[in-house]
Amino acid sequence: MLAVPFMSQGQETEYDSLLQRIDTIENPVYKPVVSFSYGVLNFMGDVHNSYNTSAIGNNAFQVNVATFVDRKHYFAANFYYLSGKLSGNSYSHTDIVRNLNFQTDISVFGANLEYRFGHLFAKEALVRPYISLGLGNLNYSAKGDLSDASGHNYYYWSDGTIRDVDEAVPGPSNLLYRDYDFETDLRLREEEEFGLGEYNQRSLVLPLTVGAHFRISQRAFFSLGVSYHYAFSDLLDNVAYEGTSVQGAKGNDSYIYSHLGLHFDLFSDPTTRTVDLLYADVEFDPVMFDDEDGDFVLDITDRCPGTPYGVEVDTLGCPLDGDMDGVPDYLDQELATAERAWVDDQGVTVTRAEFAESMDLRNNAMGREHVEEYLAIIRGEYRLESAVDIPENFVSLDVDGDGYFSFDELILVIDKYFDIQLDMNVEELRDVNEFFFAQ
Repeated sequence: MLAVPFMSQGQETEYDSLLQRIDTIENPVYKPVVSFSYGVLNFMGDVHNSYNTSAIGNNAFQVNVATFVDRKHYFAANFYYLSGKLSGNSYSHTDIVRNLNFQTDISVFGANLEYRFGHLFAKEALVRPYISLGLGNLNYSAKGDLSDASGHNYYYWSDGTIRDVDEAVPGPSNLLYRDYDFETDLRLREEEEFGLGEYNQRSLVLPLTVGAHFRISQRAFFSLGVSYHYAFSDLLDNVAYEGTSVQGAKGNDSYIYSHLGLHFDLFSDPTTRTVDLLYADVEFDPVMFDDEDGDFVLDITDRCPGTPYGVEVDTLGCPLDGDMDGVPDYLDQELATAERAWVDDQGVTVTRAEFAESMDLRNNAMGREHVEEYLAIIRGEYRLESAVDIPENFVSLDVDGDGYFSFDELILVIDKYFDIQLDMNVEELRDVNEFFFAQ
């Protein structure tokens, strides 16, 4: 019982494969891929946290647009925007001056070139590693948590406590606790208290990223990656080897962005195409789809083949005949012929005698191609008259009262006879039939 649904699904899939075929498109048009990533930032500089792990840090997000730059899709160019916070907290019981902290908002606009190891991994691989290197523009503004909510400055003592007065000042003191509200602009403080801080709060960064892409579908995948951003500045935390009130070590600052990203290919052409196979094995005769006279009506339905090129036709492929005289407009020399008038081959009105004379010129025989034209002209004009008078007992059978017993009236009599609607015997029916032909 558990196997039945799977068997049914397998049979349905097999049947669908008989009706459709999936073809691979050789050169689909690829459009930019949009991605969003979320992760954490960890600062690496003079003022750093006591822990460094990719799972704990300051939240950050990144928006990225990627596009291939080579035909084989080994390399992709990424244009990104990164936003988040960097922070650091340093503690020292031996060197009171090294009790430092900072936090800064950062925003980075940049680009990088990504290599996806296409030489080693197929595009359809479920997992593909990647590495990228680029350049970005970093904006930052370091702030410090130097006082509590009441405005009392923090003084770090050698016993590890924070108090409201310097340890070297005798007298009473009160314990303070950090509120982690980074209220002080550190660069402005450097300028006001120490005559320093004349540095630019922008810097170039060099991001190096390694990670792996994991395919979800043809148009979606996610990635895990770690980006190391090397800054061309040592002032992100307001502590540098020179130019700041607190001297730091030589070397520039950097930070790490550990992230999870979702990528969506929303605009590229599909890589496969589904072809219906319902008529795949049927060989069509190309003649059925030919239009020999070029009037946009296929020959198989064209009632007037051989129409001259450019002549306007109706839906049946026949040239238009506005005055309905049997001569198409493109040949008609009299386009407004009166209704039921007799015309010659050029559509010009003639008398009945002239029309009959034209018939005699054809050896008293009408060509097959003129029969319908002739019947159309005489329809409603020609009146048949009986050569003999209708017998009195058959007068009622002349339905239209024109004095002529027509073939339609004969058929009507026969139908009524077999439907037992006439008071007539077989002999009388035979007499009616003989009279019809006697006319």
